[in-house]
Amino acid sequence: MSDEIKNDEISNEDDYEPVIVSVEDEEGNEHTFEELDVIEDGDNEYVALIPIYDESEDLIEESGELIVLQRKYEGDEIYLEAIENEDEFMRIGKMFEERLSDMFEFEDDD
Repeated sequence: MSDEIKNDEISNEDDYEPVIVSVEDEEGNEHTFEELDVIEDGDNEYVALIPIYDESEDLIEESGELIVLQRKYEGDEIYLEAIENEDEFMRIGKMFEERLSDMFEFEDDD
């Protein structure tokens, strides 16, 4: 199992440039996210995202959840898909929580 950071380590906050991702849902609505981290696990690649909002009211109303998706490639196209297997989702989510715990405070869903 490989657990490596694909994004370069951020050595200086002044050098930080966020990776912005636009995703279209099944209903054709476009959503914008900041990509926080990438994990490669075997042949699979996973991304941790947080939503970016145009309106400050939307930011206040949202829970600030971390979104974890699997990145899939088909030719030149990149797709982000939900992780269907619950055990896989929990394992990858835990890996992201550990890696991002310095930046974010996570709450248990118990």
